[in-house]
Amino acid sequence: MTKQALIVWGGWPGHQPKECADIVAAMLKEDGFDVVLENTREAYTDPALGEFNLIVPMVTMSTIEKEEVEGLSNAVRAGTGLAGFHGQMADSFRNEVRYQFMVGGQWVAHPGNIIDYSVQITKPDDPIMQGISDFPYRSEQYYMHVDPNNEVLATTTFSGEHADWIAGHVMPVVWKRRHGKGRVFYSSLGHVAAELEVPSMRTILRRGMNWAARE
Repeated sequence: MTKQALIVWGGWPGHQPKECADIVAAMLKEDGFDVVLENTREAYTDPALGEFNLIVPMVTMSTIEKEEVEGLSNAVRAGTGLAGFHGQMADSFRNEVRYQFMVGGQWVAHPGNIIDYSVQITKPDDPIMQGISDFPYRSEQYYMHVDPNNEVLATTTFSGEHADWIAGHVMPVVWKRRHGKGRVFYSSLGHVAAELEVPSMRTILRRGMNWAARE
């Protein structure tokens, strides 16, 4: 049976959600998914939501209704996978702690804005990270509040140049986790659509989405 994926996009336009959604949809189709794209959070209230193998949220900031977050959480808890990246998944619905509990983290700062930094692979033997070495990256270096229950696959270290009190602090960049029966994958890389063409970022995201998808 063909796997089914839902991409819900919207929110702050600076993250280019429509452009990113189109790129991710093409990636998933290449990997054998049937893909549905929606630009309203009302999609999370659909009684058939739990029939999807994977949900990819792409909504920065914005708000979400109680029944929408409950529908999403219930689908993931029952086994639907959740996977996404950057602020399109982890800077969504800032007042909704139930959503943050599911994702495993929340963006709080990116000192220096667009800067050069490096990503360190912490679990090179994990199937998502196999063959990927530490790599340089140019984007927002996300400082996040993160769940200690995450299984961290990659990190970054803050230099302190833009906020001296966090010098040397190691921050998760890529993680996976469970929410009920559902698999959850997150990468903080990917500020704009062009970053989806960076080979390491693209490969990690692609593998992460496939890992999260319910079999």
